[in-house]
Order: sequence, then structure tokens, then C-alpha cells
Amino acid sequence: MDAGLYLYGIFSDPIPSTISLKGLDSQPVHSEVIEGFTFLYSDAKQEKYLASRKNLISHEKVLEQAMQEGFRTLLPLRFGLVVKNWETVVTQLIKPCERQLRELFQKLAGKREVSIKILWDTKAELQAMMDANLELKQKRDRMEGKNLSMDEVIEIGQLIEANLKLRKESVIQAFFNELKPLAHDVIESEPMTEEMIYNAAFLIPWDNESQFSERVEAVDRQFSNRLRIRYNNFTAPYTFAQIS
Repeated sequence: MDAGLYLYGIFSDPIPSTISLKGLDSQPVHSEVIEGFTFLYSDAKQEKYLASRKNLISHEKVLEQAMQEGFRTLLPLRFGLVVKNWETVVTQLIKPCERQLRELFQKLAGKREVSIKILWDTKAELQAMMDANLELKQKRDRMEGKNLSMDEVIEIGQLIEANLKLRKESVIQAFFNELKPLAHDVIESEPMTEEMIYNAAFLIPWDNESQFSERVEAVDRQFSNRLRIRYNNFTAPYTFAQIS
């Protein structure tokens, strides 16, 4: 027995009512036009879905495959959204949020989201910073083996932290200066690990991705293998499809 409808995302244009995709629980994916919005959905076999790796990948795969088939302007819906019927969609989503939905479609038309995460080896960067800053290195070396006061410990710690921060900001600024002119919008998020120094999503013209990725590679080469870059060139535009 079906538990309702599992919703994946909303498209701005009509798409075939049945497309060759399998969603959660291996259910066929369909589309339904409601109040001028095209919803991608499958029959839900559960009232709630566990956010397991398998289920999350299935959700993402449906959206990415639909985009790859040419249905580009997409508002992805959060994972695990199960509704009883289409009336629920009308009353709880479309009616209260119609203006914002249409504004988001205008914002995303002809554009795609790409993301970049920059990581470095903190210990290696610290050593390189010391080698490049002889005065700071000498000051730290003079303190080694001594019983330092708390003020002295704080002072040297703050100096090292400030210089490492400047080094980090120079990397981030180099990427931002080169990539921002290619983007309509940029949203920066908090780094996810200690080694990650930058985490950002860019909204770019759909057909300009190759130019963007080349620019990422060009900036990376400036830093002579100091960095590890995680670049995602194809993803549903979650970052830029937020209803306020």
C-alpha cells in the first residue's frame, strides 16, 4: 500500500509524465503539473525515509539525471518529503509560496550551481609560513625550552594564528577574484573540516562551466600543489533555491 507521494523537485517547464528514472524503493519516477508547476515524484512506500547514504544518493540521482536529460531549471526539494496527495501540495506549498517559487525560477533560469572546497595541509602551511617569516620563526625558537608566562604563550600563539590567517586569506582571495566575475551569485559556507579553508557555491551560466573549471585549475596551479581542490560541476541548485 502506498504511503503517498514522494517529491523530488519542481521544474519550470512541463516534462514527460513518465521518464526513464527509478527513484526511492526502485519506484518509477513521474511528473505532474500542478498550478503551472511540474513536480517530479514517485509513489512513496514509506511514510518516513531514513536519511541513509543509499536513499540520499537515490534522491540526488533522480534530480541529476532529469537535469542531464535537458530539464535544467529545477527547484530541488529537501530529502524525505512525503505528501498524502496533490491537494496538500497546493495548500501547503504552492498557495503560500507561489510568488517566491516563481522568483526563484527566474533567478535560476539558464544557470547552474557549481561548488568548490579548498583544503590544505595545516602543518605544512605552518612550517612554510615560519620559513617565510624569519622574524616570527626566530621569536618562536627563542621561546622553546623556556618556562613561558601565560601572556607570552598567548602572544606567540596570536602572532602565529594571525600570520596563518593572512596566508589563508591570500589563497581564498585569489580564487574569489578569478571566479566571482564568472558568477551571477556566490554563497560562502563554513568550512566542514579543520583542513578545509574555503567552501563556496557559485551560480553560473549553464554553458560556461568549462570556462569556470579551467579558471579553477589555473588558480590552483599558482599555488604549486599546496592545495587540494574538491570541485563539483554538476549538482541540483540547493544552495540558491532557498525559500526565505
